[in-house]
Amino acid sequence: MRTALRPLPFVWGALGTAVVFALIYLVFVQSYMGQVIDERAFAGADAWKGDLIEFAHTFLNALPAASVILGCIAALAIVAFRRNWAVFFVAVAAAALANGSTQLLKYTVLSRPSKGVDVGLANSLPSGHTTVAASAALVVFLVASPRFRPLAAVIGSIFTIAAGASTLVEQWHRPSDVVAGMLVVAFWGCIAGLLYSWLRVPTAQRPVRTKLWTLLWIAVVCAVGAVAALLVTYFSAQDGASQHLFVAYAGGVAAIVATGFVLAVLGNRVFRALG
Repeated sequence: MRTALRPLPFVWGALGTAVVFALIYLVFVQSYMGQVIDERAFAGADAWKGDLIEFAHTFLNALPAASVILGCIAALAIVAFRRNWAVFFVAVAAAALANGSTQLLKYTVLSRPSKGVDVGLANSLPSGHTTVAASAALVVFLVASPRFRPLAAVIGSIFTIAAGASTLVEQWHRPSDVVAGMLVVAFWGCIAGLLYSWLRVPTAQRPVRTKLWTLLWIAVVCAVGAVAALLVTYFSAQDGASQHLFVAYAGGVAAIVATGFVLAVLGNRVFRALG
């Protein structure tokens, strides 16, 4: 009975991330008020970036190469120790498909209608840099043994959040772009888990029951803050006021942090089904 249930968490995870991705796109790209709220966070990041801009610029310039090199080195070292190359190839394929689908979605499938909010700007959802960072973290998470998956989830989520927030500070992406990039990677992570369950990939140790409570509570606090900031920004925009830019910016960052940590907690929990 347990073997029959193993794929189900990954199926629900893939469906859930796809639905949330669609909702993010419909609300923040296809609707006028969604575009306004996202744009307020974007403008707030520009107004309040301060000294963070130097870190963001340096970090993002190094991100693509660093993600690929460090991710591959870590993954190869783990796989060489565990001697399970099937896991490695599935993980790399998931990362490649995540990056490929992000580019396909952003430049071919999805569009950003002009609603007078940001004239002349093309669609930027999902964020490619966020996808690169998250997919590198995903590869390490997928090849790690159950004992070290919680640690990989924590480090990978922090790395991804730093990358996503940096794209906002650097004025490359809006908060919804970053969240969408994380969801694309989470979707392909679930597909990889589904393949693992079908292939009956053996685990090196029994799964660790670490539940990452600290990350979960941080995510809950950030989610509440993001919702509060969204409401403040929404009502401010309805009144025609251009204030509360810092609130919108802080809410966007809070949404990025909440998404990254929630996905880390859920990913850690879902992959325990393989044990």
